[in-house]
Amino acid sequence: MPGLISGKKRFTEQDMFFSLGNHDTLPRSKSNPHLPIHVSDDFDSPLLPGLPDDVAKYCLALVPRSNFPAMGCVCRKWRSFMQSKELITVRKLAGVLEEWLYILTMDVEGKESHWEVLDSSGLKHHHLPPMPGAMRAGFGVVVLNGKLLVMAGYLVVKGTGPASADVYQYDSCLNSWSKLADMNVARYDFASAEVNGMVYVVGGYGINGDSLSSAEVYNPDTNKWSIIESLRCPRWGCFACGFDGKLYVMGGRSSFSIGNSRFVDVYHPEQHAWFEMKSGCVMVTAHAVLGTKLFCIEWKNQRKLAIFDAKDNSWKVVPVPLTGGSSIRFRFGILNGKLLLFSLEEDLSYSTLLYDPNAAPGSEWKTSEIRPSGFCLCSVTIQA
Repeated sequence: MPGLISGKKRFTEQDMFFSLGNHDTLPRSKSNPHLPIHVSDDFDSPLLPGLPDDVAKYCLALVPRSNFPAMGCVCRKWRSFMQSKELITVRKLAGVLEEWLYILTMDVEGKESHWEVLDSSGLKHHHLPPMPGAMRAGFGVVVLNGKLLVMAGYLVVKGTGPASADVYQYDSCLNSWSKLADMNVARYDFASAEVNGMVYVVGGYGINGDSLSSAEVYNPDTNKWSIIESLRCPRWGCFACGFDGKLYVMGGRSSFSIGNSRFVDVYHPEQHAWFEMKSGCVMVTAHAVLGTKLFCIEWKNQRKLAIFDAKDNSWKVVPVPLTGGSSIRFRFGILNGKLLLFSLEEDLSYSTLLYDPNAAPGSEWKTSEIRPSGFCLCSVTIQA
């Protein structure tokens, strides 16, 4: 957008803050003395005085992501823009999206967990504010519009407590948690994924420990969950991913099969119907999606990387190099288009493995200095 830069001089962060006018009369943020804590909450006033709002939005979007929480304190209109899907869209068009890796880690003693964040270099750590609500397990995690959703699960009360329908959202731009609408059905150990800007949850165990075939979808525009067509039979311990506008549910167990399920249930949102494929992984302990490919590690073979290509519904297997102990189990992370294999074992000899799907044959595997501070329970990548 060439009209936004005059004389080849970009708006700086300080230019934008001081363009609010009469800044000497405004209280200051302790973390940034240039940043007013509060200005008028009049939504009819411009985002930046003297600029059309579309130009002002572009200027605000150019600010480094680490400053977003402070910018959200300026006024309600700025905060509204920081929370919107439009911010992500404008930053994407401007080519300034920043990718951060969010990892839920557990300490060595298995007593406390927290979310930590690594920047695009993978080396800069900071922690999120604690998740609200009671401690839980068996929950689902999905990224939607640059935000992290933590859904349902069971309450940890001296073992397996009751299933929950609670849903919490972490806004990575404002560094804050909020409560969303409850799901219709309390559940845990279910499959969840984002498809076409909507969040789907499928199967799992219900409030009485019964296996579920029910499924529902969340619309962020209305903050409502709606029941959709159920699976043909209950399924639990499974996982889900989205490809080409469809929801794929794989792995886990099903009341229709003996042992772990190789069937893949595919939901077509436009047809509001489920279809079935008969080839899939048996029991998956880690999975991640890169582009049109799904990467899985199965429970019985931690030294094989199973790769599903959604373009032709085909699978291939890639050996995982041996580093550290041979019994090491993994969790996946994705950063800069590469797959990271984090150890689930306390093995100091293990170096994080990195798989580059675009590397020349024979050079896909490397080691990485990126390492969570504790055991990786799950991770997601958020671009904002």
